[in-house]
Amino acid sequence: MKDCIKRIKALTIRNVKEIIRDPLSLIFLFLVPIAMLILFYSLFHKLTPQFEMKYLAPSMVAFGHAFIALFAGILIATDRNTTFLTRLYTTKTKSFEFILGYTLALIPIGLLQSISLFVIAIIIDSSFCCLNLLIALPLTLFTALLFIGFGILIGSFCNEKSVGGIASIVIMAQSILSGMWFPLEGLSESFIRVLEILPFRSSSLLFQNIILGVSEDILSSLSILLIYSLIIYGLAIFIFNFKMRKR
Repeated sequence: MKDCIKRIKALTIRNVKEIIRDPLSLIFLFLVPIAMLILFYSLFHKLTPQFEMKYLAPSMVAFGHAFIALFAGILIATDRNTTFLTRLYTTKTKSFEFILGYTLALIPIGLLQSISLFVIAIIIDSSFCCLNLLIALPLTLFTALLFIGFGILIGSFCNEKSVGGIASIVIMAQSILSGMWFPLEGLSESFIRVLEILPFRSSSLLFQNIILGVSEDILSSLSILLIYSLIIYGLAIFIFNFKMRKR
């Protein structure tokens, strides 16, 4: 057990160093969601309630986390093409240890994204500041884990060239299927049910309901995020293990 923890710790520290070596990507991860939050609020919040800060900021947190899938996928795909993982494959390191090493290194990015977006939202609209933010902030880790898992899964079976295209699908899915840009009232009931089953709507709805003080859908949203995260991480570990044996 101690050896396992040491290996995970060593992998996490190494991955953190690799992340820091790519400051441009980190800037992209933080500035793009912030810029979009400011832009869309400034342009549309007086036109439709959809872009009021209490709806826009929670949705933008989940949307910002979706970009981590691209970042994580590229990180893992790059490592797979180097001798780093090849050397580690010959050690006692297990697949889940690799996955945890990447996950723990990426979690702080998701948390800092959430903090930065909430802070900007409060600066722009002081009414957004409420005690419910203290509940919403730690729960943003659930969406961060979901999209980190997506990125790890994509990076485990895609090469560097194809990661961008596949991860972009995840980002677009979060943008379109979460309903963050348009109200869902005009859609058919069957399509809304599909959106409710998928994790993208739940990732936005979770934070919106917490901020608004609506507790009825929080548990269901959390359950959906947890189920998808477990499935995605299970697939990632399986594929990573398959790749290890193949190498």
